[in-house]
Amino acid sequence: MKTAIIDYNAGNVQSVLFALKRLNAEAILTNDPAAIRAADKVIFPGVGEASSTMDYLRSEGLDQLIKNLKQPVLGICLGMQLLCEHSEEGDTSCIGVIPQGVRKFIPQQKDQKVPHVGWNSLDKIEQGFISNTLEKEYVYFVHSYYVEIGDCTIGTCDYIQNFSAVLQKDNFYATQFHPEKSGKIGEQILKGFLQL
Repeated sequence: MKTAIIDYNAGNVQSVLFALKRLNAEAILTNDPAAIRAADKVIFPGVGEASSTMDYLRSEGLDQLIKNLKQPVLGICLGMQLLCEHSEEGDTSCIGVIPQGVRKFIPQQKDQKVPHVGWNSLDKIEQGFISNTLEKEYVYFVHSYYVEIGDCTIGTCDYIQNFSAVLQKDNFYATQFHPEKSGKIGEQILKGFLQL
């Protein structure tokens, strides 16, 4: 079984590769459409800025490629946000697989920092690719924008407000947090995705 990690000049790809290596998963980092289509699983990671990233994806035809993939696809952090319809970051039209919007955190109190950085717990995990036994477990977040809660939300987190921590629609799965940086819990989540 081969996993393709989409290479689009985003941060955190090396940590995803290392995490998969620890799970003895065969993975390649690529932006080659044929290699991505041929993979059994696809991971769409990301640390970066929405509008410039979407410009790059469009210039390479990767936006349409991702949208039309039939195998399990896992979006992580920015990858999750770009699977949505629209992001307030740079007023960006995104890939549009998930019919939800991405908004900027607006602090309500002085002690609420943006970006949201660090460990926070998963709440209200519904039936999906992440076991509901992980409710209240802590995972690692780094983000200034969040996905609104909607029909595709299967897990939430509370920071400033409730937001989507986990999404699922058809063969698309996504986490706002970084499973590759979330220790044993993250490893369990990645393993679950690889076993889909």
